[in-house]
Amino acid sequence: MTPTAAPVRPRDADPLGDPAFAERYRAMLARDARFDGQFITGVHSTGIYCRPSCPAVPPKPANVTFYRTAAAAHEAGLRACKRCLPDAVPGSPEWDLDDDLAARAMRLIADGVVERDGVPGLAARLGYTPRHLTRVLSAELGAGPLALARAHRAQTARTLLVSTAMPVADVAFASGFGSIRQFNDTIRAVYERSPLELRAAGARAADATTAVAAADAGVVRLHLPARPPFDAAGVFAWLAARAVDGVEVAGPDRFERTLALPSGPASVRLHAAARGAGVEVEARLTALADLAPLVARVRRLFDLDADAVAIDEALSADPALAPSVAAVPGIRMPGALDAHELVVRALVGQQVSVASARTALGRLAAALGEPLGTTGRPGPAPIDADGPRRLFPTPAAIAAEGASVLRGPAARIRTIVDVCARLASGDLVVAPERERHELRADLLAVPGIGPWTAGYLAMRVTREPDELLVSDLALRNGAARLGLPADQRGLAERGAAWAPWRSYASMHLWRAASA
Repeated sequence: MTPTAAPVRPRDADPLGDPAFAERYRAMLARDARFDGQFITGVHSTGIYCRPSCPAVPPKPANVTFYRTAAAAHEAGLRACKRCLPDAVPGSPEWDLDDDLAARAMRLIADGVVERDGVPGLAARLGYTPRHLTRVLSAELGAGPLALARAHRAQTARTLLVSTAMPVADVAFASGFGSIRQFNDTIRAVYERSPLELRAAGARAADATTAVAAADAGVVRLHLPARPPFDAAGVFAWLAARAVDGVEVAGPDRFERTLALPSGPASVRLHAAARGAGVEVEARLTALADLAPLVARVRRLFDLDADAVAIDEALSADPALAPSVAAVPGIRMPGALDAHELVVRALVGQQVSVASARTALGRLAAALGEPLGTTGRPGPAPIDADGPRRLFPTPAAIAAEGASVLRGPAARIRTIVDVCARLASGDLVVAPERERHELRADLLAVPGIGPWTAGYLAMRVTREPDELLVSDLALRNGAARLGLPADQRGLAERGAAWAPWRSYASMHLWRAASA
């Protein structure tokens, strides 16, 4: 479905004469849950907004406006539907697929940048002035950055209120609000209920599809929904094969690790949801304000918002890929919890096996990774008594001492140390909000970084959906096993038909190579 701004129509116009409106209206009539989170249905006759699959009686076309974000619906004076809970769904895949300013801004807003750095900090991260950023977001999404961040905070707060017994004050700060008064005012404005009234409603009618959180002895527990179908086992297997000793512990359906978040270290354990598509999260945090960044990063790691139906349909059109898609519906492209860490992993893993890279990274972490609780701020204990207790080394630590720990070709060691020094100084910025072509150019300008590394980082850091790493030997071996061309040129030509989902085709090829 092609994204468009909310349609504006004169009262005497035929709304179904607008193709974009008609497409969304048909999805709404069909109550197609696949579009939940991809757009918002605003019903002006009732003053509410709903998810497309809302079970209520469909409104007349003249009473409907479709919005790209809940914030735009809030700005139009609408409140969230109490029946379908439109914010209790997976996020829009649009923010991962697109590479425009609006999509990159939405990634940062979900990560809590506005709460930490304000709109000026958000604009600076994106390379624009606050005024220009506000103008673009208002024009394209129907709301400025403050309104978008406010909607995100409100959605997080509602989820915690209806699903947990966390104290209301803790919910407020975990959601990113700066004060209890701001929290109360926002909840009343968006939901027409007080926080306690929302909590009471949640106790009467819990929604099993929402994200769920609870605090127990310092542990925050969450359920993050995914767009089905969802190959959770494939992501857990990917993570287990690359788990770094001391930093991560992994199994077929479980993954535990340490992680540096904006307020300090965290211990995180992830496992497959017992029912429904999604991931269960348990975390010990230095501060509750780190909950929103953690959720955003786990969603990227497991690619929870991918439009799996569209991806599978497109790749199944190739007879060579169709059996793999049928065997593994909803394959995901693992993201990254920490972009700088992934850079180091990619550089260490160049031209060596996954097992060899894992050994080298474990040695690096043992020598340079800080144990929890030694960073000058209280560090949370592992969730399990035998869980990981060491953080992955920072770029600054590797730049300073990596040469004495790393082994292998001298040129590769120089590249790793050089890149880490650039990351630590800010001369090289590798982050989800980077424009993909600019990030590639910056990476390729660094001596020792080639197209494979630049493409791999684009896939996993910026969520590039259309990358086919034809120079990768394992990927070409997988292609051969599926009856596809195994040479670079032939595979690239065949892969052109898989656009814009070549990154997901790559996951099928890598899976075939390791089978």
